[in-house]
Amino acid sequence: MITAGPTREYVDPVRYLSNESSGRMGFEIARAARRRGWRVTLIAGPVRIDTPTGVERVDVESARDMLAATRAAFAGADVLFMAAAVADWRPARRLSGKWRKKDEGGETATLELVKNPDVLATVARRKGARLVVGFALETGDGERRARRKMARKNADLIVLNDDSALNASRSRVTILGADGSREALSERPKSAVAEALVEIVARRVRPVAERERST
Repeated sequence: MITAGPTREYVDPVRYLSNESSGRMGFEIARAARRRGWRVTLIAGPVRIDTPTGVERVDVESARDMLAATRAAFAGADVLFMAAAVADWRPARRLSGKWRKKDEGGETATLELVKNPDVLATVARRKGARLVVGFALETGDGERRARRKMARKNADLIVLNDDSALNASRSRVTILGADGSREALSERPKSAVAEALVEIVARRVRPVAERERST
C-alpha cells in the first residue's frame, strides 16, 4: 500500500493548512508496483491526479483521515510506502463559520495548533515482518536526520530528498536502509525513481515471503 500527497487541516470552512506536495511520487510508485503485478491500495490526499489503472484508491483529507485509512489498508498489506506529506500540526479548533479575526482591527493574529498523529510511527510500531518505507524531505545535513527518523519510526528504508522535489516531475533521492545500506539515484523522472524503488523493495520482500512459507 502507498500513501501520497498532502493533507489539509481546516481552520474554517474555506481556509486550511497544507503543504506543496504534489502527490506525483506516490502515484508513480503505485503505477510501478501495479505494473509489477502487485495488488495496490493508494491512500491519496487532496490531489488532482488520475488513478493508475488497476489501483484501488482511497481519498482522504486530514492527517487523522490518513491514519484511519492507512491502518485499515495496512492490515492486509505486505509493504507500506509512506510517501504522503502529512501535516505535523492542525488548528486546535475548526470554526463552523468563516474566521473573521481581521474584523477586530488588529495587525496580528494567533492560531493555536495541536500536534497531529504520526501516521508512519503509529502503523510501523507493530509492522512485524512487513516492510515499511518512509520518506524524508530534508535540507542541510539531511542524511543524519533521515537515519534518525528511520530508527525513531521503525522503518526499514527511508527515501531522502530535498525541497527541489516539490511539485517537480524529476527527483534525485538517496535510499537509506536500517541495515546501513545506502543507494543514491541521480536526478531522473519520478517514474524512473519509482521503478528503481519498487525494484529495491522487491529484492527485500522476497526473502521475507520465503521465510514465512518455510515456517
